[in-house]
Amino acid sequence: MDQDLRVNLKRTRALFNAGAPPIAGINDCAAAKQSAVTHLVNRQYARVKMMDAPSQKKKSKTSSSSSSSSTDDPQAIPGVLPTTSSTTSSTTSTELSLVQPIGKTTKAAVTEKAKRVTHQHGTVSFDEPIWHPPWKLMRVISGHLGWVRAITFSPDNDWFATGSVDRTIKIWDVASGALRLTLTGHINTVRGLKVSNRHPYLFSCSEDRAVKCWDLNTNSVVRHYHGHLSGVFCLDIHPKLDILVTGGRDSCARVWDMRTKREIHVLGGHEDAVGAVICQPTDPQVITASYDATIKLWDLRMGRALTTLTHHKKGVRALVGHPTEYTFASGSSDNMKKWELPNGRFMQNINHLGGTHAHRHKLEAIVNCMAINEDDVMFSGGDDGTLDFWDYRSGHCFQSMKTQVQPGSLDAESAIYAASFDVTGSRLFTCEADKTIKVWKEDLDATEETHPITGWDPKARRRAARR
Repeated sequence: MDQDLRVNLKRTRALFNAGAPPIAGINDCAAAKQSAVTHLVNRQYARVKMMDAPSQKKKSKTSSSSSSSSTDDPQAIPGVLPTTSSTTSSTTSTELSLVQPIGKTTKAAVTEKAKRVTHQHGTVSFDEPIWHPPWKLMRVISGHLGWVRAITFSPDNDWFATGSVDRTIKIWDVASGALRLTLTGHINTVRGLKVSNRHPYLFSCSEDRAVKCWDLNTNSVVRHYHGHLSGVFCLDIHPKLDILVTGGRDSCARVWDMRTKREIHVLGGHEDAVGAVICQPTDPQVITASYDATIKLWDLRMGRALTTLTHHKKGVRALVGHPTEYTFASGSSDNMKKWELPNGRFMQNINHLGGTHAHRHKLEAIVNCMAINEDDVMFSGGDDGTLDFWDYRSGHCFQSMKTQVQPGSLDAESAIYAASFDVTGSRLFTCEADKTIKVWKEDLDATEETHPITGWDPKARRRAARR
């Protein structure tokens, strides 16, 4: 349209005013060009608010003494304004640009996750920890007559179920902690529980070698899955298929058809009891951890192991998958490790060795359980009653404490056997040896000033990450 108008204007001037000077183009006037570019930027790129450019690592002493300046390239993408980066910081930092709604002219506020700084030393790369509020005890729920060994939540976060050494399964109200129902039927310790997201079923496994399916409409057992030769320690449900996976003392994981009760696969290969299993919708769809210090990633279609991870030195009792990332973590008495899927690539160790001298103690407790929420807060519970809260990305322990046993219990009855965040991720439920379920929540009154990040030592973290 603009080109046609200019052509018509030129022809009109040639006909009626041939002696007049030619019309100046937009490129002939610097002010007009700048006004046109500014209009184009504000119209097409108003939503993009650019942050400071990342500082570049200097290759020589001469270049390190001179400050880096931004380039004003006329061929650059419109909307990228010239910026200057300061060289006062010696670490390499990257700040992410944020997208804001149209009409907001204020500088975008950088979120905590956008402030992450990646430290690199050789082949070791890790994130600087972000601030998380500390957690505190909210409620103590009593009712079981033995150690509480398993917990699971309903999909609507209305109730949760726990299994105990007293051979019962109890249904509790999440909001009030009141007891709703008690299910009996197992003749030994209940070790695993899982609620189906697709059916009104609750699955349980026990040391009596039984795997049961409970109908939540009638509160009765509707299916039994027979096949394990010894106690069953763990179970999980496939999120997309009607498949149940169980593992136990007979050193194998068994895959069941939830509806027909038929045994689909026997995933053998471990040399000791299978202590943890998780299922996911993409390959590898089944991951098992064993007391033989190995982790296996399984091809569910073929029923064979894809990869065997042998990095741990002691038995692995806990596995947890990240709710949004394609990663998972494993827990043992020697270490906790973070893995990348689908190939099981080792990413980093998660331990106390990366802290300052006050936090630098060996992880000697047996990690019985792990849990993680969408805010990258990972929890680990030990058999000595330790509760550790970690920043999942950096592997930094921002809070560590020991649970308090209830009056009338022995000091040795402080072990934590199972833990899980609720569906919202705002509350943590721990199952303990003092026959109670404890509820933990974030301290809403805490700030970065009152509870700053402590115990972070980048040099010690580099050494710990390479072990």
